[in-house]
Amino acid sequence: MTHITPSDRAYVPFVSVDHMMRLVNGMGAEAFMRGLAAYIEQDFRRWPEFDKTPRVASHSPNGVIELMPTADRENYGFKYVNGHPKNVRDGFQTVTAFGVLSSVANGYPILLTEMTMLTALRTAATSALMGRYLAPRDVSTMAVIGNGAQCEFQALAFRALCGIERLRLHDIDPSAMRKAARNLAAEGFEITCCDSPENAVMGAQVITTCTADKQFATILTDNMVGAGVHINAIGGDCPGKTELHRDILLRSDIFVEYAPQTRVEGEIQQLAADHPVTELWQVLRGEKPGREAAEQITLFDSVGFAIEDFSALRFVKDRIVGTDCFERLDMLADPDDPRDLFGMLKRAA
Repeated sequence: MTHITPSDRAYVPFVSVDHMMRLVNGMGAEAFMRGLAAYIEQDFRRWPEFDKTPRVASHSPNGVIELMPTADRENYGFKYVNGHPKNVRDGFQTVTAFGVLSSVANGYPILLTEMTMLTALRTAATSALMGRYLAPRDVSTMAVIGNGAQCEFQALAFRALCGIERLRLHDIDPSAMRKAARNLAAEGFEITCCDSPENAVMGAQVITTCTADKQFATILTDNMVGAGVHINAIGGDCPGKTELHRDILLRSDIFVEYAPQTRVEGEIQQLAADHPVTELWQVLRGEKPGREAAEQITLFDSVGFAIEDFSALRFVKDRIVGTDCFERLDMLADPDDPRDLFGMLKRAA
């Protein structure tokens, strides 16, 4: 169990954006995501130990703000995250986030960290982790449709965990596609830029869709998806936002993080409430199979779940030990007498 000792309880480790970038670059992005994926797998295998609830969302015409909480017997964690697709037009990030990990034993926070960068890393790590269980054997080529902020992380994670080396890119914004191609070529990938989603999926064994618009969209139509592929659908993540034609869902074996949340937010919001799906923990614990046949179409309908963020918080907390990738944040009042908070205030005057 994680405890805060008297010597360190007066401060909270804070990992800023700069700290996070130094931590990731120090390890290497692929090594970081391999380690993060291992923590995610460990925690999903402990599924019965966690409090589980769909995230709490506040929707507005421009986007959504969400809280994503969970806890096991030792720690409580939550993430604050927004999703505002139109932010890009004004020079802002579509997604920003921060997170807190606390000790269940006494309620004290034991980590505060940025999670804009960390969310991109954990999303990609989760996708690639499931790719190990769901993608065809000996995969080498992935189509990535939607080349925004998540694109490069997905590519690196799938190389680190699944061996992807060739990428077929498409985005309706040519500048986004050029950006992704430039970044990923520098990382050693073989890149093909495609002028349409139809061309992008040709020859790809994995299809990743990561578009941002908050609308019912059809990025993949039924005729674009052949037998034997794995679809990694990560863009549809709130009510009224999808990427796949319904007919694709009816042909696929569907895997989700937490069905009560995904049925509201994911691609399967298009289906009946009792349509069969498999939750990831069932695959990771060996209770249900992942891919069973070469011709099978597998679909990871990913919307993000709080346990993934909990795993990311645990991973970062462990990784910063012995580094200078954090600062001590004075955010906990610590009077000599716990009952005399007012006396602490007066003495400070």
